[in-house]
Amino acid sequence: MAEFQQIAAALYLAAGVGAIVGMVLPSRRMSRGAVWGLALGAVAHGCVFATLHRVQPTPQVTDLASALSFMAWIGVTFLLILMWRLRLPGLVAVAGPIAFLSVFVSGYMAPGAVDDVLGSGAWSHLHVLLASAGLSLLGVAGIAGLFFLLEHRRLKAKRPISSRFSLPSLEALDRVNSVALALGFTLLTLGVLTGMVWLQGSLGTVWTGTHHETWSVIGWAIYAGLVAARFLGRQVGRQAAVSAVGGFAFLLFAVVGVELLA
Repeated sequence: MAEFQQIAAALYLAAGVGAIVGMVLPSRRMSRGAVWGLALGAVAHGCVFATLHRVQPTPQVTDLASALSFMAWIGVTFLLILMWRLRLPGLVAVAGPIAFLSVFVSGYMAPGAVDDVLGSGAWSHLHVLLASAGLSLLGVAGIAGLFFLLEHRRLKAKRPISSRFSLPSLEALDRVNSVALALGFTLLTLGVLTGMVWLQGSLGTVWTGTHHETWSVIGWAIYAGLVAARFLGRQVGRQAAVSAVGGFAFLLFAVVGVELLA
């Protein structure tokens, strides 16, 4: 497993560097190579999860390290699927380094102890996998929103931040934002629901009042409002991009930051 983890980290880093070089030159060949590097990294990363059962003791997916690694893999895989239909090579410049850091950090984090009271059954694993996948896709929406704001500012100012950089079109970035937001919020909602089922089965209650639960529900409620504004209020363009960036920053703090500070 460690070998696949190292290979995935190296490929992610190489993809990120290649994408940046491809944007600066600019070079389509380098940009295409960066996408292929990201894809190969995702394959190697997938092999990490496929070989988890060979590790003794087998890591729990409820560990923060495993969840962080899983989030990176889901985000990269989703981005690659979108690239099949949309021209988004510039996003590799951000996705590659983020995935590298996630895999690198998770490889050096000690496995967390499993709570004897809550256990480590199917519901706990399902909760972590769904919530992590949702957080990952909402992160993709946030990255697309950030790129949208950069490209919008460049076009509005009529003076390129860097005329040499080749960023995705505003239409493509807005579409990524929309799809990632819809899927991410759905998965996050399922993660919250399965978490309640997990608590009910383990403790006989769906709410224990911990800081993690409280902040997670607040983050979910904020995203519910953002989703309503996006799809019911037909929020598009710059406002949707700002919402995606701000919403993910808060959610990341609510779900991960509070856990680390506790």
